[in-house]
Amino acid sequence: MAPVVYILAGWSGFFVMSYELLGGRVLASDFGSSVSVWGALIAVFMTALAIGYLLGGYISAWRAQPAILGAILLAQSVTTFASVLISEPVLDWIFAHIVDVRYGALAAASLLFFVPTLISGMVSPYAVRLLVTDLHKSGQYAGKLFFISTFGSAAGTIFTSFYLVLWFEVNQILYGLIAISVVIGALAIIPIRRAA
Repeated sequence: MAPVVYILAGWSGFFVMSYELLGGRVLASDFGSSVSVWGALIAVFMTALAIGYLLGGYISAWRAQPAILGAILLAQSVTTFASVLISEPVLDWIFAHIVDVRYGALAAASLLFFVPTLISGMVSPYAVRLLVTDLHKSGQYAGKLFFISTFGSAAGTIFTSFYLVLWFEVNQILYGLIAISVVIGALAIIPIRRAA
């Protein structure tokens, strides 16, 4: 079970940072890429992750199964897919109705990126709960998991900003990220159902 949990946590870190960088590109088409636009985007991602960490911790106390962690990744995929589909009309509407670029970017980032990022934030605390079988080693498990998750975030940042944005369009990258999340999430769910 541990390798699957680490893979999910590492991928979730990769996904979040890639998604945030691409979010900047999505907002830039209407609001530019000023410091205030990036500030709005980062604030939305940080707030969503914070709430996701809290919710993930609560859910892990209720029931801890690898299949639920896989389901969280699938929910991340579905909500990200929905945000890609609605991004153009949402951006057009906000651009037409909110004059101040700062608040327009904040509203757009909230509507498009908040929910998928919140769900992504649920992964790490839930993964810690799955790994901890010995309370005396809980810090060790948490440290290893956060290392892998943060390393995934760094990899997502570099790979997306150095390569993916040069090779593909933003929506193509997002669809690729969604597809990988679906596959990894399904891998966590399928073995449980076969064993049942």
